[in-house]
Order: sequence, then structure tokens, then C-alpha cells
Amino acid sequence: MADYVHGYSDREAQRLCDQAQGLAELLHHDTRYPSGSLVLEAGCGVGAQTVLLARNSPRARFTSIDLSADSLAQAERRCRQEGLTNVAFQRADLFDLPFPDNHFDFIFLCFVLEHLTRPAEALRALMRVLKPGGTLTSIEGDHGSCYFAPETPESLTAWRALVSAQARLGGDSLIGRRLYPLLRQAGFPSPRVSPRMVYSDNSRPVLEESFVRLTIIPMVEGVRDLALEMKLATPESWEQGIQDLHRTASPEGTFCYCFFKGVAEKPKP
Repeated sequence: MADYVHGYSDREAQRLCDQAQGLAELLHHDTRYPSGSLVLEAGCGVGAQTVLLARNSPRARFTSIDLSADSLAQAERRCRQEGLTNVAFQRADLFDLPFPDNHFDFIFLCFVLEHLTRPAEALRALMRVLKPGGTLTSIEGDHGSCYFAPETPESLTAWRALVSAQARLGGDSLIGRRLYPLLRQAGFPSPRVSPRMVYSDNSRPVLEESFVRLTIIPMVEGVRDLALEMKLATPESWEQGIQDLHRTASPEGTFCYCFFKGVAEKPKP
């Protein structure tokens, strides 16, 4: 696994929750699991997506795993605060899953593959524990799909620093465009991938707040120290770039980004 480029601060945990809530309809309106089904959520982190999954499918049973004990504790606390009782948390390695073959009816992962050095291998490991005929759902972003106005040299420097820093740590923030071939490479014969575009301007104040101000800008700000350490920006250009990104959430600004959601069925014998 690559290092998590965004870090594990309290601010990052809050950003993940703001992101999940702000994009809930866009990403999850068609994610529902039937009563009695057993669902594995791989890489649950602090539980930002877990809450949505468990709330949307109250009669399904979820096993949510992560490698970080601290993240799991936050996720469990978050679900408890929401009154959700259909989730069990377990510390587990995505590449060495402690479950038997053909165990889960469904598998879900969101913003996980981008942080892995071997994403196709992770998908193959997940396929092993998925029942034949069951589906795996994966959601990923693609930072190369981003367009915004006003666009300045400094805002582009900050944005590209985020992409480059994650790549140097072994991740891939452009992985959304590779989701279909990755699923095929892992052994899923006929994955279905749909783009999920989010667009914000001043006529959409809720998106401007939840997506740009609370999700995108904090995500970029979170790699400041790495970007400067890797000499991807100067302190002056970085600060100006962040100021310019804030202008994309002003009356003069717009912001557009595309996520990709893949659903792939495990072949039956």
C-alpha cells in the first residue's frame, strides 16, 4: 500500500465525512443491498462511507475492514452515534483477507484503489471472497478530470502538486480512467463503469460549500508540507494557489470534476 497522501489528522477525518455527505446522492443513489445480504466494505477508513451504506441498506449486514486500528475506532464510534447496528468492524489487510472463499454476497470500496501500489492484485484478493454471481462496486476519482475557473498558474501548480505527491508515494490520483481495465485485469469479464460528474457554480451554493470549500480545497491544503518538501511548489506560489482555488467557489468561479463508479460481477462456474 502507498502512504496515505492526505494524512490522518482530525481535519482530514472531517473532510472525508463532508465529502461523503456532499456526494451521497451522486455516488450512492443506486447503491442498495437486499435484506439478509452479507456485504464487505474494504478500506472503510473513518467510516464516512460506512454510515451511508448502512443507512441505505438497513437490513443488509456489513463487515467493514481497514488496516488502521485508529480509523476503525473512529468508524465504529461514528456508526454508534448514528444508531447503526448492522455493521461489524474488523482490522484486516486487503491483500491477506481473513475470510473464506466465496463468503460475501457483495463487496464495496470507495476511494481505496488510488492509494494502493498494486490495485489489480487487491481486486483479485477481493474477488476470492466474493460469491459467484455477486458484485463488487468500486468508486474512484480522477484528478485529471478537473476543470475550474478562474484558472491561474498558481492554482494549477497547487493542484498538480497534489497529483505528483500522491504518485511519488506510490498512489494514483488519476485511477478513475483506469477502473474498467483494472476490473478486467482482475478477472471480472464484463464490468460496467459510469462517470459521475459534479459541477459547481454560484447558483449551486450547497455544492459550492460541500464540495469545493469543504472537500476539494482542504484535500489540496492537506498536502502542503509534502508539496514543499518535494519542491513541487514554493511557499509563495502555494499560498497564492490556495487563494486562487477559493475563488472557484465565489460568484466568479466554477468547478467541475468527474468520479467513476464501476460495478463488476464475479463469474459463475
